[in-house]
Amino acid sequence: MVKSMTGYGRSEKITSDYKCTVEIKSVNHRYLDLSIKLPRKLNVFEGDIREVLRDYIQRGKVDVYITYEDYCKEGVNIKYNSALAGEYINYLREMSEEFDIDDDVRVSTISRMPEVLVLEDEAFDENETWKNVKECLQEACDAFVVSRIKEGENLKTDLLKKLEDMSKDVAFIEERAPKVVEDYKNKLTNKIKEVLEDKQIDEARILTEVCIYSDKVCVDEEMVRLKSHIEAVKDSLEKGGAIGKRLDFLAQELNREANTTLSKSSDLDITNVAITIKTEIEKIREQIQNIE
Repeated sequence: MVKSMTGYGRSEKITSDYKCTVEIKSVNHRYLDLSIKLPRKLNVFEGDIREVLRDYIQRGKVDVYITYEDYCKEGVNIKYNSALAGEYINYLREMSEEFDIDDDVRVSTISRMPEVLVLEDEAFDENETWKNVKECLQEACDAFVVSRIKEGENLKTDLLKKLEDMSKDVAFIEERAPKVVEDYKNKLTNKIKEVLEDKQIDEARILTEVCIYSDKVCVDEEMVRLKSHIEAVKDSLEKGGAIGKRLDFLAQELNREANTTLSKSSDLDITNVAITIKTEIEKIREQIQNIE
């Protein structure tokens, strides 16, 4: 299967004990670039999360968002820092005396001071929490891969259509190329006849000139390589997997042969078709950038 590097997947698990949400989205990238945002409480699982993601994804810039709410009442407690509260009270009274202002310090005032009352997570069961997070993560990954495959198959269909059109253009050039040489030979013969009128024509000289011309404009090797590269791209698309880098290399080779064909062409029809091939190759290269 062909996978696009553009994808989206989401999963949410809600029970009486917890709520976990995982959201994954990606765009194309040369390598695998994982960006994971998760609650501080789950930082201990980041390495495990990356390992799970690597089982599903080979390339792409991937953003992963994970939230986790623990509904257990004993999951959080409040810590009271009495020493710090005392420090605040002493300084507030000192300010009252120094500036001769009313001492209106209340418990509500002190409780709002930084770090006086702090919410703390109690120790949690890592194994159970990881089991919950992993289950949700894997479901999101499954949905993510499905979306990538769907987009990838659309890309495959379009690429195969472009390759088929390109094969027809190559066949046209193969058929047209010998006629170009023959046309050149006829034009050269007629021109010499006009110049020499009824004098003897040196057929050997004409054949020599035609051979020289034929060598300059011959694109047989380019056509063979173009057909070979086209078949290689088709074969890779049919095999599927992580083929993006291979396809990018083949697209460069296709472009090289098309450029050589253009540089050799002295025929308007071949030139126009070679330009069409180059245009299709550029479209193919753009789409290949989105294949994993």
